[in-house]
Amino acid sequence: MPQVKIIAKNFMDMVASLPEFKLDQLYENTFICEAVLRSLPALGKKYVLQLLFIEKPVPAKAIEEWLLSNGVSKHRVAIDRLVQLRVFREIIDRKKDISYILNTKFQSNLQKYIVKGGVLPGEPMPSSITVRLPTLEELDAYALEQWECFLRQLISSSQAERPTNFSSSMMTIFQRGLLSQRDKEAPRLTVHGFQFLLMDTNAQLWYIIREYILNSEVRGVDTADLISFLLELSFHVSGEAYNINTLNEFQRNVIKDLADLGLLKLQQGRKESWFIPTKLVTNLSVTLSDSSSRKQGFVVVETNFRTYAYSTSKLHCEILRLFS
Repeated sequence: MPQVKIIAKNFMDMVASLPEFKLDQLYENTFICEAVLRSLPALGKKYVLQLLFIEKPVPAKAIEEWLLSNGVSKHRVAIDRLVQLRVFREIIDRKKDISYILNTKFQSNLQKYIVKGGVLPGEPMPSSITVRLPTLEELDAYALEQWECFLRQLISSSQAERPTNFSSSMMTIFQRGLLSQRDKEAPRLTVHGFQFLLMDTNAQLWYIIREYILNSEVRGVDTADLISFLLELSFHVSGEAYNINTLNEFQRNVIKDLADLGLLKLQQGRKESWFIPTKLVTNLSVTLSDSSSRKQGFVVVETNFRTYAYSTSKLHCEILRLFS
């Protein structure tokens, strides 16, 4: 996979970049605290759990005494991440000695979670109300189809196999660096747009989600509220149905946008409507950088420049057509 200029890291990098007051606002949500804990390096998790019920600052030198001789570099990485996420507050005294104390809101919520146990963000709807739900295999196929349709729309709306009605939020993301348009000309892929098509699915997904979050304030949506809701969705169970009527208007709008991408599937019953999370949304809180979504294929280029591709993906064919 070639190196690209678009940086596609993970959700916690976005969380760490928030202003201090927004991070503290996020830590009022137990699910955010749990997601942050899961994302930490192993040594970072150990430090959080060891300090979870300590109310006073702990000297940095005391923490360093817990280390083995070969653990210094991992210790530095863990401490840096904890400070970036404001899980640790750094305190420097008059003698320039450093101590660390847990963020009080993060600590309080995590204590409740450890002592009382976690709860699901929402109860799935009973099977007596919902119609036949898709199997996990059908849900995976649906998510892939929606995502590929989204990418085909990026390549050329006229080449998409079926008409698509993406929201203005999604179309704005297209315009943020992936497409350019001059006067009355048809939109064209930018350099970053070409690079985006060469990313693996996880990197593409994170780029879109990141731009969706960055564009939220333009739509009058608070960034912290959006991140909080997205991370809550990652704790839902893939394949289960959840009532849309329990969501507020802002959350229902987000649900519709995510359904465009294949992160959720929407279904309508006689009286109720519901959404079904796919694996794309339940994996949002983990690092989206693995290569599990890459598929092996074969492209043959003859000396006369004729090109043959062996693929069952219409998206791959469109990308190859674009580059050749």
